[in-house]
Amino acid sequence: MINNHELYITTTSGQLFVKCWQPETESQQTPLILLHDSLGCVGMWRDFPMQLCALLQRPIIAYDRLGFGHSELQTTAPALSFIKDEVAVFLALKEQLTIDDYYILGHSVGGAMAISIAARDKCLGVISISAQAYVEERTLEGIREAIAFFSDPAQFSRITRWHGERSQWVFDAWTKTWLSEEYANWSLLPTLTQVNCPLLAIDGQEDEYGSCDFPKAIVEHSSGYAELLLLERCAHMPHREQTSSVLSAIDAFICGCESR
Repeated sequence: MINNHELYITTTSGQLFVKCWQPETESQQTPLILLHDSLGCVGMWRDFPMQLCALLQRPIIAYDRLGFGHSELQTTAPALSFIKDEVAVFLALKEQLTIDDYYILGHSVGGAMAISIAARDKCLGVISISAQAYVEERTLEGIREAIAFFSDPAQFSRITRWHGERSQWVFDAWTKTWLSEEYANWSLLPTLTQVNCPLLAIDGQEDEYGSCDFPKAIVEHSSGYAELLLLERCAHMPHREQTSSVLSAIDAFICGCESR
């Protein structure tokens, strides 16, 4: 049985909603912290954190970034430096939860944030799932297609289900930022050279928001030990589309980190 609890923590930037999963036999193992994607939140991880907790027998922690899910409402557009800026929010969360060592996992833009955190803080290992490494035409085309898809109110209600009154802000924070001319030169590659901890990059070969060049670049530019897992017949959500393969890879990766 997996136990879970929810809490709010206060940072100088606003309140964060946090959810923690703990094995029934209380574990002293290092936690794994999850960072969600551009339209995500804690709830949208569904049962993935519980599955991770059961498999790894360690605490799993996820939080809603400011403006998302149940965290504090935001009214201004995110800065173009929003990926790098998440490092300060994460460090505040880490301090409030009295976390020292940790592993970190992020999906999509959450993966870029996880890598940014690992580059600037003590981290035992970082896992990216479908993370972007720079701005690619395939990424922009995928976002344009998403704008057309969510223009249908029935489809947009899928966002509203999770974000409520925050939904339009959440959607604009994703689409308007990535499609802006000012964001065209963003790249994660300089940050990757500062990542010295072990890294695992997971991606689907049919990811609609980026080519296989993304995970390959992430592995190639990291300064530490790095692994690549490319999944066939898999798109942008490997942890949903091929859950067992992703869980096995994460388990093996963390076991490897702790045996080195």
